Amino acid sequence: MTLKEISCGKTVKVTKLSGEGPVKRRIMDMGITKGVDIFVRKVAPLGDPVEVTVRGYELSLRKADAEMIIVE
Repeated sequence: MTLKEISCGKTVKVTKLSGEGPVKRRIMDMGITKGVDIFVRKVAPLGDPVEVTVRGYELSLRKADAEMIIVE
């Protein structure tokens, strides 16, 4: 399951990051790494962007980036 498919108000744990090169590096630089908990705060009406809380700060992710984050 990807982060894009998670509904508001749920907390999930990152199991894997798909994607390659600079995109994967950018996601990791934002603090999203394997094993970290992510709380989904809001999802925009059309699904883009997704607002999440990671490591104590709020972050907005594009739908394409959220698709690369595999969670459980």
